[in-house]
Amino acid sequence: YDERVDGLASHFVWTNRSKESLSLDVKQDAAAQVLDQLLAKADVLVQNLAPGAAARMGLSFETLHERFPRLIVCDISGYGEGGPYEQKKAYDLLIQSEGGFLSVTGGPGETEMAKAGCSIADIAAGMYAYTGVLSALMLRDKTGEGSRVDVSMLESLVEWMGYPLYYAYKGATPPPRAGAAHATIYPYGPFPTGDGGTVMLGLQNEREWLAFCDKVLLQPELAQDERFSSNARRSEHRTELRALIVEAFSHLSAEEVIARLDAAPIANAHVNDMAGVWAHPQLKARQRWSEVDSPAGRLPALLPPGRNSAFAPRMDPIPALGQHTDSLLAELGYATGDIQRLHEQGAV
Repeated sequence: YDERVDGLASHFVWTNRSKESLSLDVKQDAAAQVLDQLLAKADVLVQNLAPGAAARMGLSFETLHERFPRLIVCDISGYGEGGPYEQKKAYDLLIQSEGGFLSVTGGPGETEMAKAGCSIADIAAGMYAYTGVLSALMLRDKTGEGSRVDVSMLESLVEWMGYPLYYAYKGATPPPRAGAAHATIYPYGPFPTGDGGTVMLGLQNEREWLAFCDKVLLQPELAQDERFSSNARRSEHRTELRALIVEAFSHLSAEEVIARLDAAPIANAHVNDMAGVWAHPQLKARQRWSEVDSPAGRLPALLPPGRNSAFAPRMDPIPALGQHTDSLLAELGYATGDIQRLHEQGAV
């Protein structure tokens, strides 16, 4: 899609670290033989072809299970097997739409929807594929046999939509679009400051509301205002309350507001752009940045979340497409001449 990372695609760099890349034209008999040899050694096959495509190539779980009983097969699709949507094409933004995500994002008004800035439906499906595969591996340890994991992008994202779904239970009014502010808790969202900056802040209870009025706004009397006497009433009168907060912050810089919030203490955050995240002091202090090799040279890479005291994470290079084709074929026992013939046939 792009060449933003020293000529490499940003998605490719993000998702392919520590992988080996083998290219196969699996519609060719010679390539199918290579795939069989790989499957004989593999723990898991993950595929996200169109529904039915893998089965037509002999890669359904039922067919593979007979030949490779310990193999786990993870099938990822937009809408899952069966049902009226089975054959519909599915991309991330389409699933955000079908899953109701767009109905609760964006600014007030029906036409001001906004998609997530990252591929949230794809990532949700990937995470449930990951946890599904881990559970299947644990099951195999007990039974000695592999199983099938069927993951739908729609179901994955709808699971993440549990809060707005239950908020709208039995036809109740769903959460309104509120931009970057919380739809039902107030004040909880971004507020401009006098130096042109923006500060994100959030209140969770009445104790924090009292501290906010007293130590941040320096208007302790505001805590007694009946319009703002509970979260429900603050949310109902958010327009008036926002105007009061914006006026109070208009005389302060973003850092001054954050200093008051920290002293209160009230939860807050900078509204960082990508440059701000690259330079984030917390990531630097915890030494979360590493480097990996790539076809474009050394590139920065964030260490995987979740430190484990027993081991350091693998941070292997980002491969070029098909970079490991020859070495993996050699690992399977192919001689140099055989590998050359596979190339000449277009099987690899």
